[in-house]
Amino acid sequence: MTRAFLALPLPDPVRNALAVQQFLLPLPRRVPVEDFHLTLCFLGDRVPDQTLQALHETLQTLRLPAIEITLQGIGHFGGAKPRAVYAAVQADPALDHVAAKLATAARRAGCTIPHTRFVPHVTLGRFNRLFPEDLPRLERAIVAGAAFRLAPFQVAEVTLFASTLGDPPRYDALATYPLG
Repeated sequence: MTRAFLALPLPDPVRNALAVQQFLLPLPRRVPVEDFHLTLCFLGDRVPDQTLQALHETLQTLRLPAIEITLQGIGHFGGAKPRAVYAAVQADPALDHVAAKLATAARRAGCTIPHTRFVPHVTLGRFNRLFPEDLPRLERAIVAGAAFRLAPFQVAEVTLFASTLGDPPRYDALATYPLG
């Protein structure tokens, strides 16, 4: 059984630019720069090996277009009690299409994928707990991050990752699939 997800790896110049944004934020738990990615489909915490194999075989034959990504703005999940801070991804129907196709392929392979709204983002850091004195500083940093924008960049592959929980979690690439 494997905890797994499908994601877009990010090029080094994008990771470096995100590292600068990450530095400007009051984050107690920073995502390591080498682990920055854009998750397209979380496959589950306990995916059987035969399901991953069936998905791998499907993804080898799936033809999807290359995607152009634009990162714009900083946001957070968790409302009044933030859990994570992220770099937002500009809305793009092509990205939504690829994410939907991957979710469909995963369901057909046997993964239990919930039907939730896809919110594309790159997680920069997480909070176990946010202290009240840190909240105004975080709010100011997120408002300042609203002006953050990177030039569009092409992504030409999807990666199947295994994830091992820890602090920080470890991500191991199991396979890559070309786009375009």
